[in-house]
Amino acid sequence: MSTAAIVVVVVVAVVLLAAVAVVAGRSRNRRRVEAQREQAGALRETARGHELSAEREHAAADRQAAIGRQAQAEADEKAALARTEGLNAQQRAETAEREDELAQDDHEQAEAIDPDMPTKDVDVSVHGEPALPRG
Repeated sequence: MSTAAIVVVVVVAVVLLAAVAVVAGRSRNRRRVEAQREQAGALRETARGHELSAEREHAAADRQAAIGRQAQAEADEKAALARTEGLNAQQRAETAEREDELAQDDHEQAEAIDPDMPTKDVDVSVHGEPALPRG
């Protein structure tokens, strides 16, 4: 074989090896890209699952917050009612005390002016009025 033929065979062999390498590289690249697509798709599915889970948790949190606000409103209403009832009770107690004092004053005045009661030498005045003279 001549030198030219050997060079041609070597060049053709190198070209064939280069072509095989390019084809093998492209094939590996396609497989890698396809694997990446599959991985990206799986990650998107996982992400969607997390999004749905997050939406459920947000809804549950919103519902729980609403229940908390409602409970707080009910507690505030009960506290306001308790304050009102306490004030009403205090006012009634004060009114009852005044009525007790007026009743006591009326009893004392009745006793002071009652001719059937034994007389006392005490000058009793009720409601800012002088007592009636005895005897």
